[in-house]
Amino acid sequence: MSHRSFDPITLEVLWGRLIAIVDEAAVTLIRTSFSTVVRESFDFSCVLTDSRGNSLAQATLSIPSFIGTLPQTVKHFLRFFPEDTLRPGDVLITNDMWLGTGHLPDVNVAKPIFRDGKLIAWAASVAHAPDIGGKIRSPDPRDVFEEGLQIPPMKLSDGGKVDEVLLKLIRANVRVPDQVVGDLWAQLAALDVSEQRLLGMMEEYGLDEVDDLAAAIQGVSESAMRAAISALPDGDYVHELQTDGLAVPITLRLKLTVRGDQIHCDFTGSSDQVDRALNVVPAYRDAFTMYAVKCALSPHVPNNEGAFRPITLDAPEGSILNPRFPAAGGCRVLVGHYLPTLVFTALSNVIPDQVMAATGSPVWCVNVGGLTEKGRRVSTMFFVNGGTGAAQSRDGYTCLSFPSNVSNTPVEIMESNAPWTVESKALVPDSGGPGRHRGGLGQSLKLRIVSPGTVSVSFLAERTRFPAPGLFGGGEGGAGAVILNGQLIDPKVTHIVESGDLLELRTPGGGGVGKPNERCQAALQRDIEQGYVTVSDARKRYGANV
Repeated sequence: MSHRSFDPITLEVLWGRLIAIVDEAAVTLIRTSFSTVVRESFDFSCVLTDSRGNSLAQATLSIPSFIGTLPQTVKHFLRFFPEDTLRPGDVLITNDMWLGTGHLPDVNVAKPIFRDGKLIAWAASVAHAPDIGGKIRSPDPRDVFEEGLQIPPMKLSDGGKVDEVLLKLIRANVRVPDQVVGDLWAQLAALDVSEQRLLGMMEEYGLDEVDDLAAAIQGVSESAMRAAISALPDGDYVHELQTDGLAVPITLRLKLTVRGDQIHCDFTGSSDQVDRALNVVPAYRDAFTMYAVKCALSPHVPNNEGAFRPITLDAPEGSILNPRFPAAGGCRVLVGHYLPTLVFTALSNVIPDQVMAATGSPVWCVNVGGLTEKGRRVSTMFFVNGGTGAAQSRDGYTCLSFPSNVSNTPVEIMESNAPWTVESKALVPDSGGPGRHRGGLGQSLKLRIVSPGTVSVSFLAERTRFPAPGLFGGGEGGAGAVILNGQLIDPKVTHIVESGDLLELRTPGGGGVGKPNERCQAALQRDIEQGYVTVSDARKRYGANV
C-alpha cells in the first residue's frame, strides 16, 4: 500500500487547518455549555486523533493534562470497541479514572469518523462536569466509590440513537442534572463540528484518509523533540520535593535520565498511595510530566503524539503516582500539578534559561453545594488562581494558574451561581517571591455566605505549608491560607458554613529567580508604587534603601 507524502508548505497548511477545526469545536463547546466550569473557566479539551487514537491536533484552549489523557482514552475505547463494532453516528463515553483523566467529574466522549465506510479518525472531547454525584469534591473520600457515578466505556449513541436510559441514570445521580446533561450535549455538538469540518477538509484537498497526514505531522514533532533532547548532556537529573499532603507531607521524587535522543522519567522514591483523594493515575502523571518536558525543550511545535514518543515514564505500583484500584483521585491536581516543577528544577542547571521557578498555584478552587438565597440548589466550583514562578527573562505572572490554564472565575459569575457575596478581591502584597525577577502575586478573595440553610464548602488548596521555592538565589513566594471567620482552617476537609460566615481564600505567590539585590531599582520602585511590594519588604528582602 502506497503512502502519500506532503511537501512542507502543504503540510503546514493542513496542520493549521486541523488546529482551526478543533478550535472551532472548542468555541462550539463553550458557547453551548450550561456550566460555568466550561464556559467561564475553560476546563475542557477538544482533540482530533488518527484512526488508531494517536493525537493529531488539540484546541488552543485545551487543558494541558487532557492533551495527554484524551488520546489515551480513545485508544482504550478501541480496545473495548474494535473497528468492526463501530459505525457512523456512534459516540463512546466514560469517566473511568484509569481510562480517563484520573477523576470522575471529567466526562470523556469520542466519535469515530468514517469516510466511504472506513474509520479514518476520531473526534474527542473531555469536560469537567459541575457535579458527578457522591461527596462534594474534596480530598475526603477514601476510595473511588465515594466519589460519584462511574460510567464504564459504553456507547452513549449507537448509530445516531442516544441511550436515553444512560441519560436518565446520569440525571438521577447528580445534583444539577440540567447543567451536567447540558454540558454533555455541548460536547456532542463539538464532536459533530470536528467531524463535519474534517470531512470537508478532506474533500477539499482530495484526502482519502488521515493516517498518512497524521504520520507526517507526528514525524515532524517527533524529530523536533528528539533534536531538543539530543542537545542535553547525557546523565541523570534528580529532584525531590514535598507537597502539603495530609497529616504528613507527600514526597515526590524524580530521576530524569537523558540518553541520546530519549528521556526516561522514574518516580521511584515517591510516597505510597494514600486513603484520600490525592492519588494520581498513570495517564495524568504522564500527561503533566511530558507536558513539562515539552514546555522546556520544544515549546513552539504544536502538540501531538510525535512529541511524546521519545519520553518514557515509570512509577512503582501502589505509589502516589501509580495507585491501585479502588484508590480515590478526585483531587489529584493537588499532587499532579507539582510534576512540572519537579521536571523544571531537575533540569534547571543544564537549561537555566528554559525553565521557571515553582508556581504558587497548583490550581486553587472552592467547591460549593447548598441553596441560594432563593432556594435554588447549586453544586459547582470556582477557580481562584495564585501566582506563577519567575523565569530568567521575566517576572512571574500574577493570579494565573500553572500548569493548568483554567481561568479565574469572574466575581459576577461567583455571586450569581453560588450562595455568597464577594466582599473583596485584591492582590496580596509581598506574596511574589523576591528575586532579580519577582514571582507572581497571589490574591485574597473574601466571600460572605448568604443562604437560607447550611452550605458545604471544600477546597483544592496547596502551598499552605511549603511555599513555592525560588531558583538561582530567588526567594520563596508567600504561603496560601484558607480562613473562616478569622481563623485558619484545614483546606483538606469539607466544612459546613452558614449565612453570615466570612470565608477568605488567600492564594500563594510564585517563586523568584535570581538574587533579590540584583533586581532593577526602577522595577522595584514600580512594584512599590503599584502596591506589589511594601516598603518594609523592599528593605528586608531586597536590601533596598527606600
